[in-house]
Amino acid sequence: MDVLTPRALGRTGLSVTPLCVGTGELGDMTSVYGYAVPEERALATVRSAFAGPFTFVDTSNGYGAGTSERRIGAVVRELGGVPDGVLLATKVDPVDGGPFDGPRVRASFEESLANLGVDRIRLLHLHDPERITFAEATAPGGPVEVMQQLVAEGLVDHIGVTGGPIDLLRRFVATGAFEVVLTHNRWTLLDRSAEPLLAECAAAGVAVLNGAPFGGGLLVKGPAAQPKYAYGPAREPVLAAAAAMERACAEHDVPLAAAALQYSLREPRITSTVVGMSRPERLEQTIQLATHPIPDELWTVLADHAPAEENWLR
Repeated sequence: MDVLTPRALGRTGLSVTPLCVGTGELGDMTSVYGYAVPEERALATVRSAFAGPFTFVDTSNGYGAGTSERRIGAVVRELGGVPDGVLLATKVDPVDGGPFDGPRVRASFEESLANLGVDRIRLLHLHDPERITFAEATAPGGPVEVMQQLVAEGLVDHIGVTGGPIDLLRRFVATGAFEVVLTHNRWTLLDRSAEPLLAECAAAGVAVLNGAPFGGGLLVKGPAAQPKYAYGPAREPVLAAAAAMERACAEHDVPLAAAALQYSLREPRITSTVVGMSRPERLEQTIQLATHPIPDELWTVLADHAPAEENWLR
């Protein structure tokens, strides 16, 4: 599988590699990931990410209350800017417990500029808008309008939306305001609830990014070691399906993680798959998973083991 040749990012005019370096773990969020990422290791990971071969790095102002961005910004300053050819995307977020309105979106954007050490953002996402109502997000002077104003002011090149609930993301895509959508945990070996979103985005020329192809680690470590899916306890049918997939992969001498990653990469409607990186060696390990040979018959077996639709997140 070719994971290094850039693909068009929808109608933005940009192109990115099919693999994107996710930096949520670099926010040092032990409550989310269960482990710490020391500063020096985080900086080494960012340096490796900027050195290639991937050309897409994703972060957020909400990862560790700006910690991920600040660590990336330290390396940006070391290098004298974001390396040529690399797309650095970030997201606007509320302060914990605070409003997620138009003024907060502008403040979050300005914080990102300071954290990252840049004077403009090429791709800015509205992050997890399920934290407010659709009406609040799209109201005059609200988050979506302010993001559009940032584009009009020449401070942001392109805007996207990222979140969980598929029907909500579909509503945002239908506004026509967004050129990119990032879905997570809804297009994996264990969940295909993003199908209508992928179909509608393909028809509209909206680029789709797929996050959490491993379901939060279940499809890397296996259900015995990681019985959670998408930040919560996995349902028994999901665990049973994952166990059956793990056995099938072992029988074909294929790492479960390789099948999980390639399930996303082989979907033509997905432009790039976001994989979280917490140490420099993860970049090469991810390439190895992405290029591990997988026989066609294994895909058939894995499809047969997929959980029933009622167990999807939606």
